[in-house]
Amino acid sequence: MDPQLKLQLLNNALVLLLVSTLRMSTPLIFAALGGVFSERSGVANVGLEGIMLMGAFTAMAGSFLTGSPWLGLLLAMIIGGAFAAIHAVASIHLRGNQIVSGMALNVLAVALTGFLLRRMFEHAGHSQQVAALPEWHIPLIDKIPFLGQVIGQAPPPIYIGIVLVFISQFVLFRTPLGLRIRAVGEHPEAAESLGVSVYGIRYLCVILSGILGGMGGATMSIGLMNSFGENMTGGRGFIALAAVIFGKWRPLGAWRACLLFGLLVAFDIQAQTFGSMSAIFPWMGVFKVIPREVFLGLPYIATILILAGFIGRSTPPAADGIPYEARK
Repeated sequence: MDPQLKLQLLNNALVLLLVSTLRMSTPLIFAALGGVFSERSGVANVGLEGIMLMGAFTAMAGSFLTGSPWLGLLLAMIIGGAFAAIHAVASIHLRGNQIVSGMALNVLAVALTGFLLRRMFEHAGHSQQVAALPEWHIPLIDKIPFLGQVIGQAPPPIYIGIVLVFISQFVLFRTPLGLRIRAVGEHPEAAESLGVSVYGIRYLCVILSGILGGMGGATMSIGLMNSFGENMTGGRGFIALAAVIFGKWRPLGAWRACLLFGLLVAFDIQAQTFGSMSAIFPWMGVFKVIPREVFLGLPYIATILILAGFIGRSTPPAADGIPYEARK
């Protein structure tokens, strides 16, 4: 075969892999950023899975009822913030067990979205197709070879997610607000003695984590797809929490971890395509030999390995997960 044609085929395969990686990592990025803010303030938000699921459903419902996916995205952010507010009240003011509170949200979200799906469409499993967010074209990047193929045209959440990563990094480590957030998560007593409202900062960060988690869920239902399926998040909220740990509670680190998880999911999506190219590139025959279930389980295996390997090595905020009682 012509070497130029082989090179073009390899280029196309790499583009497909990178496009899939970006798309699959974007919902995780939103949830992971939410996890970073929440845990940096001292509240562990295990309910991100349920918040994402509620965000995915409400985004679909909003798009279905209004015909506008942007209103669906806004509704997902509002409901995500409201769900997180429940967790904030239970964890901050009531000083309840944060893990139990988060898991309760996850169970509630599965039951509530399943019930509402049946009420809206009179059947279980999957919603009707709805209006999805239109893809954006970036004029300058669109013209750049290879890079333009990867990110020159994509759903809006992909660009929004990348921008939010750098904004979050700047806010946390370059602004007075970020200093307060980190102080509350490390030593709330000292922060309060300097006039910082520990409760106020924690409420802000937990609700922000819900808004971001809702955006992550909306990305799945009206960004990457145009419908909602029962339990469609499939554990991505927990993977996002693993990304927070892997990224050492930093937005840029969490982003890199999300890209890694997205790459593992992309391998599953593109495995059949790569396997069909084994006649031209014999080394791609490995995608035919390895069962698809292995690729399907890679993100979850990686999550377990990362949690097993990094918990204890990465140092979380000192007050993370510890209820705080304000001075009288």
